[in-house]
Amino acid sequence: MHINRRSFFKICAGGMAGTTLTLLGFTPSAALANVREYKLLRAKETRNNCTYCSVGCGMLIYSRGDGAKNAVSSIYHIEGDPDHPVSRGSLCPKGAGVLDYIHSEQRLKYPEYRAPGSDKWQRISWEEAFDRIARLMKADRDANFQQKNAQGTTVNRWTTTAMLCSSAASNETGLLDHKFARALGILALENQARLCHGPTVAALAPSFGRGAMTNNWNDIKNANVVMIMGGNPAEAHPVGFKWVIEAKTHNKAKVIVVDPRFNRSAAVADTYAPLRAGSDVAFLMGVVNYLLEHNHIQHEYVKAYTNASLIVSKGYRFEEGLFSGYDEATRKYDKTSWHYELDENGEARRDNTLTHPRCVLSLLKKHASRYTPKMVSRLCGTSQEEFLTICQTLASTSVPNRTATILYALGWTHHTNGAQIIRTAAIVQLLLGNIGMPGGGINALRGHSNVQGYTDLGLLAQSLPGYLPLPSEKQTTLSQYLQQATPSSPLPGQVNYWQNTDKFFVSLMKSFYGDNATADNQWGYDWLPKWDKSYDCMAQAEMMEKGQFNGYLIQGFNPLAAFPNKNKAFRALSRLKYMVVIDPLSTETASFWQHHGEFNDVDPAKIQTEVFRLPSSCFAEENGSVANSSRWLQWHWAAAEPPAEALHDGKILGNIFLRLRELYRQEGGTAPEPLLAMNWDYTDPSNPEPEEVARENNGQALADIYDDNGKLLLKKGQQLNSFAELRNDGTTASACWIYAGSWTPEGNQMARRDNADPSGLGAISGWAWAWPANRRILYNRASADPQGKAWDPDRKLIEWNGQRWQGYDVPDYPLTAAPEKQVGPFIMLPDGMGHLFALDKLADGPFPEHYEPMESPTGTNPLHPAQVHSPVVRIFQHDADTLGQADKFPYVATTYSITELFRHWTKHALLNAIAQPEQFVEIGVELAADKGIKAGDEIKISSQRGYIKAKAVVTKRLRRLTINDKPVDTVGIPCHWGFEGATKKGFLANTLTPSVGDANSQTPEYKGFLVNIEKV
Repeated sequence: MHINRRSFFKICAGGMAGTTLTLLGFTPSAALANVREYKLLRAKETRNNCTYCSVGCGMLIYSRGDGAKNAVSSIYHIEGDPDHPVSRGSLCPKGAGVLDYIHSEQRLKYPEYRAPGSDKWQRISWEEAFDRIARLMKADRDANFQQKNAQGTTVNRWTTTAMLCSSAASNETGLLDHKFARALGILALENQARLCHGPTVAALAPSFGRGAMTNNWNDIKNANVVMIMGGNPAEAHPVGFKWVIEAKTHNKAKVIVVDPRFNRSAAVADTYAPLRAGSDVAFLMGVVNYLLEHNHIQHEYVKAYTNASLIVSKGYRFEEGLFSGYDEATRKYDKTSWHYELDENGEARRDNTLTHPRCVLSLLKKHASRYTPKMVSRLCGTSQEEFLTICQTLASTSVPNRTATILYALGWTHHTNGAQIIRTAAIVQLLLGNIGMPGGGINALRGHSNVQGYTDLGLLAQSLPGYLPLPSEKQTTLSQYLQQATPSSPLPGQVNYWQNTDKFFVSLMKSFYGDNATADNQWGYDWLPKWDKSYDCMAQAEMMEKGQFNGYLIQGFNPLAAFPNKNKAFRALSRLKYMVVIDPLSTETASFWQHHGEFNDVDPAKIQTEVFRLPSSCFAEENGSVANSSRWLQWHWAAAEPPAEALHDGKILGNIFLRLRELYRQEGGTAPEPLLAMNWDYTDPSNPEPEEVARENNGQALADIYDDNGKLLLKKGQQLNSFAELRNDGTTASACWIYAGSWTPEGNQMARRDNADPSGLGAISGWAWAWPANRRILYNRASADPQGKAWDPDRKLIEWNGQRWQGYDVPDYPLTAAPEKQVGPFIMLPDGMGHLFALDKLADGPFPEHYEPMESPTGTNPLHPAQVHSPVVRIFQHDADTLGQADKFPYVATTYSITELFRHWTKHALLNAIAQPEQFVEIGVELAADKGIKAGDEIKISSQRGYIKAKAVVTKRLRRLTINDKPVDTVGIPCHWGFEGATKKGFLANTLTPSVGDANSQTPEYKGFLVNIEKV
């Protein structure tokens, strides 16, 4: 019998689903029975990693082309890598649609130019683009470069051109970005981390010593309790979320979700509690109060491993919402009193009984006591019953053999007190003894595939690679810089690993300047640009709007869609003289001057910015490494060349860099020395190979290296094995000291593919390479008790064997430091302790405190009505004038992501655009009823900054909450649409958001602002 596809489905639809065609007497024809050729039979298989979120899922990319001369590879199939230990063959809707991103109709293929006042793009050659860009940059640099400041200090800075860097390009491109910018003297150097996880580093580093995810994706399965707050991993990190389900299924873990929306993570949680966006500190400080009041803390851990017993200075106080030292005129704190009390030897005083009124634990109890369940409910809208259930669940992990892990993302970082929200979570985990433990920790879920790497490489205004600070103009000499950058320990016998700052810094200078860096010239210290103020993203927009910037280099970044207050961003870009956009895709930023109706209502003729749009490669077309959220540096390989005339980022930067150097050599100009001194000694300087840049990140010996006994450790030219081999005498070079060990004499450690897990704990040490030193769980010394035995024998990570520390993970600790020496487990902090009290490391206080968002639905703060908002919040005067009030904008808005789309990238991918074609906004059923809005209606959402229009999704996921005895509704705004892409055109969501930032990181407030809505 001959049947076709339609006939087959007719038969199945006829009620015979329980039988087979063969039993019915139907035999498919020979044509259907023929073996079809496997579509990947002659394909080239290339291993890569997903370009979207920070899970770092493994991908297998299949392409045509056998490498024959003149053959052009074409990628035609992508699937998950079943060997990958995190993703195990899975891809989420974004990753599954990545083929449509690679072949998007919005991929840029040729260099293009937009003349001042023009309404169109015109195609130009690469030579024309490079020459014109180099000319514009040199003219601006020559006219505005500062060699010395008013005090006569050498500062070598160029403050009228800025550079934004990608969060998805490789680490190797990242180092080239940094060298390119600093060689020119650019201070305004930023990456996406400023707008997403900036508060993570600002909070976690003062708490534990490093600003990164403490554990890893696989380790989540070890938890007994998983608390998800400030994030929605089921939606934003779906494949990583499998490890939450693994904990729930195989470890019987309880899953808690606290979020303004009942989201996809909440749908599988054991406990869900709503809260008002912007009230997270109040909720978490309530947890702290509960744990202390009910004595649910791990006492031995807290006493031995935290600064609970150390005594704080007599001058410290907290009254009426202000910490000691506040200066109202400058809106800053003098933090002198935020220190320990020292004895006659200069060491911190302590009280091991934990009863001294000024010991850290006593002060914390007093500070937290105001956050009663009633106050939490009043501020957050969470019922007291729901809140206490969560407290009790978390408290169950205060025993040594149970752990809780906390997962968060932008829901915590996108607030004016984002760093303090994360600090509060750190306090909770330290009290419970969950830091350093398998199944514990604070897991910052990074949003972009390599935003971790770009942060590691110091692509921020006041940073250098490896979390070294960029010198300020007040640090006039290298010795002064090192003295101020190197902490001293207030307790005897501690590791205080930052005492090696001189080794890290000198090795960086040797990597930057090579033979030009000598002891006589302070290793090139004067060539580094010295900052006078912050040139972060918010500052850049402010300065551009005032006409204080002329040029902008934008690589893999979309500031028109990402900066707070889209209209301000537009005004800023309109005042530039020139802008260079390096990107695989057409972006709203590159086309900010184009008229797109109501979505971008501008007049091109009035915009005089000269714009270059340069097509770059995407992840599938480059070799290199990316660092996922677990700090794993995974090496990936190119499966094809970039389309048409598109070039790799390194080749674009290399050509501009070389042209600038040649112009200075031929014509002279202002301060050519820092530019000419920068080491750019690659095999092909116009196109540095990722492999040689990766070796540079790791570092090498510049001379024969011997130990103290005269034993040869490394020969000249040999790759370093670890950062322990770094020297301060110019005999070693390493561009990023924390990456030392990633490419050793044994080769590329980032390319390793051993997915064995002998511990069963997810300590997969043979897959890729993790910084630092391939440690998979940070602070893992704290997983063992003070005597060196694992707190939980069933989750034994490392232990003391009588002579050394050993186990399944690389000890984050001196290998031979015996327990009786009482060396603290937090080796990157001067006192070796986890910090319940953060000392002077945060701008807004050593303890967290709840302050209202700058746009508050209540207009008051019951904790201290005289101090409603953070007194040190980051805001410019013009932006303060654009803040809305609750009488006109009564609803709390919060932005978020959805599964099918990723920021503004996937709207260029047809498959994802089909899945989510049109802009929508979520509102609760009560608010919809009040406004007469039905599902599918078009609504207008407005703030003091502007408005957007979208389709209404009416949902029970958003509850009406009672805040300070007042009903408050929440409006949920996905942030994916714009006027470029394959989706229907939409409004940029940041049209609504205020330009106000966290006091520590300047990361803007996207998650708690005020809006009004109306039916169109």
